Amino acid sequence: MVATRQGANPPTVDTVTTSIPRHRDLTLDLARVVCVLVVVFVHLLLVGVGRNPDGSPFIINPVSGERWFAPATWIAEIMPMFFVVGGFAAKVGWESAQRRGESASTFVRTRLRRLALPALPLFIVLTAALTAVLVLGVDPDLADAIAVPVGSVLWFLAAYALAQALAPWMIRWHERNPWLALVVLFAGAFFVDVVRLVVGIQSLGLDRIPADGYGIGDELFGLPNVGFVWLFAQQIGFCLRDGWFSRLRWWNLVMIVAGFACLGLLVILGEYSASMLTNQWPPTLPLAVLAVIQAALLTLLHRPLTAIMDRRFAQAIVFFLGSRLMSVYLWHVPAIVLLTGVQLLWLPMPDPGTGAWWLTRPVFVIAVLLVVWAISTITKRWESPARFSPRGGPPMPSPSPPLPSSSSNPWRSRATDSTCHWPSSAWCAPRSQSTSLKTAPPLVPASATETMPPSPR
Repeated sequence: MVATRQGANPPTVDTVTTSIPRHRDLTLDLARVVCVLVVVFVHLLLVGVGRNPDGSPFIINPVSGERWFAPATWIAEIMPMFFVVGGFAAKVGWESAQRRGESASTFVRTRLRRLALPALPLFIVLTAALTAVLVLGVDPDLADAIAVPVGSVLWFLAAYALAQALAPWMIRWHERNPWLALVVLFAGAFFVDVVRLVVGIQSLGLDRIPADGYGIGDELFGLPNVGFVWLFAQQIGFCLRDGWFSRLRWWNLVMIVAGFACLGLLVILGEYSASMLTNQWPPTLPLAVLAVIQAALLTLLHRPLTAIMDRRFAQAIVFFLGSRLMSVYLWHVPAIVLLTGVQLLWLPMPDPGTGAWWLTRPVFVIAVLLVVWAISTITKRWESPARFSPRGGPPMPSPSPPLPSSSSNPWRSRATDSTCHWPSSAWCAPRSQSTSLKTAPPLVPASATETMPPSPR
């Protein structure tokens, strides 16, 4: 097996073929990439640019008022999946760290560093841009209309960092009494929602903070659920790692059906929005339910997803996108703002919500990804560097943002006991030729035993 160490020449496709751990479950990497692409696409749907009859431009949200939009968010709200997969990866990484004799503080410090460093360029750019706006005297409303959406994606970094920082201790709680941990976190989320409803909304009469503004709203009383809801989702990831969801296929179906029924009851009988995107901030109980649904669905689809990832071309695409997944998440909104500005200045614009507008959405997704990739050529030095061990090669990307992400989430190879981390660049796709993709053996053999317990027969 070829051994490529940090600082050596980048591995080629053939090198990667022999160095990817045989037991790595690539379906989780596929899930992370798909989830980030869903985030990008949803954000593109929320921005519609057009011109008034007098030629003046306008920007609206063309889809949130549509009747189909709220039900669609029951599928498109995939943020719980990031924390589920992050919990799975954290438990794998913690198990590996324990075998190496690594302390909890070292484990947490390493993960948080790999989560925070890729965000530094964005913080620097935002700080410089907002300072320039203040100095130049730009209209504050216009500045807020741009700065708030661009900065809004950063909530995920804080929430994910909190979950990852507590992972060693939450894993220990899970190992001692998994059901108690789940019940306490779920009950805590319910209690916070009740307090927010009774105190923040009914007693104090607070409203939600406008999406493009600041202030004090009922969200203040829901902030504790940043811990309860997302830690619950992370605990579900621990359960996924332990094989809870892989024992009986019919049980996954029951959980999916019961979960969606529970969401319906919460919306009908409770004060929850039918849109799961609205329920996302502050996080509410429906997102905890979605975490269970999505973990069950991922397990149910494990075999077909594995078949997809046995294909070399699929692996190359996941490598290509996954190697910059953190940059995609952090920079896709600035890229959308940039492209929107270009569209306002020079490009013809179909009316938002029309058939022609919908046809442009896939084109804009590609354009956003190209802009982000261009940005990542500058910011890649802040991404986690590739680390190669004598027995294992570049790993697949991890969720942090993930997700959506960022932090490196080690995956253990049972055969070599090696660990993998985010690659610093996509070795497979750009360096491979179409012929090699067709004729070379798969990066991970189909017969390899998977890290994630396979779905039951």
